[in-house]
Amino acid sequence: MDIPKTRWAKTIDGANIAYQDFGEGELTLVVIHGWVSHLEVYWEEPRFARFMRRLAERMRVLNFDKRGVGMSDRFERPPDLENRMDDIRAVMDAAGVERAALFGYNTGGPQMACFFAASHPERTIALCIDPDIQDRWTPDYPWGKRDEDFERETAEEMAIWGEEGRVLGMEHSPEDVEFVRWDARISRFAATPGSMATFSRMWFQTNVRDIMPTIRVPAIVLYKTESAMGAEPAAYAASLIPAARAVAVPGREWVLWFEDPEPLAAAIEAFLTSVREEETVLDRVLATVLFTDIVGSTEATAGMGDRSWGDLVERHHATVRSMLARYRGTEVDTVGDGFFATFDGPARGVKCAQSIIEAVRPLGIEVRTGVHTGEVETIDGKVGGLGVVIGARLGALAGPSEVLTSQTVKDLTAGSGLTFEDAGEHELKGIPDSWRLYRVVSESA
Repeated sequence: MDIPKTRWAKTIDGANIAYQDFGEGELTLVVIHGWVSHLEVYWEEPRFARFMRRLAERMRVLNFDKRGVGMSDRFERPPDLENRMDDIRAVMDAAGVERAALFGYNTGGPQMACFFAASHPERTIALCIDPDIQDRWTPDYPWGKRDEDFERETAEEMAIWGEEGRVLGMEHSPEDVEFVRWDARISRFAATPGSMATFSRMWFQTNVRDIMPTIRVPAIVLYKTESAMGAEPAAYAASLIPAARAVAVPGREWVLWFEDPEPLAAAIEAFLTSVREEETVLDRVLATVLFTDIVGSTEATAGMGDRSWGDLVERHHATVRSMLARYRGTEVDTVGDGFFATFDGPARGVKCAQSIIEAVRPLGIEVRTGVHTGEVETIDGKVGGLGVVIGARLGALAGPSEVLTSQTVKDLTAGSGLTFEDAGEHELKGIPDSWRLYRVVSESA
């Protein structure tokens, strides 16, 4: 594959954003680079080119320079995070992409990706980032730099910006002569020393940790197994996003694509493929109600105390809402520590119930879930009817970490890959006749 053609997208405030559109696939991945970049000089680095070509084998890839750097418009004052978020939207609009997955890495990449995913979940399929979510040290974020160290290092970097000696103190081997030359070249083409320092200070002062718990799309945090930082920063970043997880890939370099591109590309591809396959399969099913409830909440409240229990319930609620968003469920009501939600099909509801059960395990709690497909009514904006009552009864009958369904759900999900076992006939309070119920068997069972 040759170097992709560079085009320009226009933002709502008139900025021209350089981007490249290459590869083929049902899913589009928007790559958000670190704080400075240059689209065309990037491709002169063989490892970068191999990584991008590997991604493009099965995905459509959108690659761009943020405003102020590379081939995009330059400005006297650094754009804020909201302006930079519009860079992503403009590139997607210019390419005719309604929804895409985001991959953000190094300084600035994860912050932009997280902010966009939180602000535009309707346009974000999934999120892939590295652990570089904050540059600045704070008492509750020990992996950042202290102010004095940052200012000293920035001044030193300005003095040698664009020179071949700039990377000798980094993790890469200084014997890699071609890389040293390339890094000096892309530095000169991407930004001036002054704009580099300005962008660095902007990212140093940016903190997206408070908005990360509002992200409602599937997410992973990628980290290198031999990184000097270890796995802890990735685990911390993943803990801020409901139901996100840390994913290890072999290597040690802080630039994710610097080493063999296959493990990193394969990890991104596997995650996004699983998300896409779920969406494709679940789009074929029908409407459903889901009820969830925390097991043993009364005893837990007494043992933990109201404040600790309240904090745990808040984390539970954030996790459940993340799963509802992932499976396109609609939250109808919360009663105590339980949820009532509706879906456009039974397979989607069952998959969501399974995911909720697994996602809350790390919190040290279990939930019971009931799923039923049936006729519901909307009266004065509220969902009710016999189907809702049946769903509530199933939720109450389910055991810990169990998905209990009606036969209707089982019959409507043939071909979905779900497996059921007979739970016998039951009398449901206030519901005529006896009902044949089924437990959903875990896919790993």
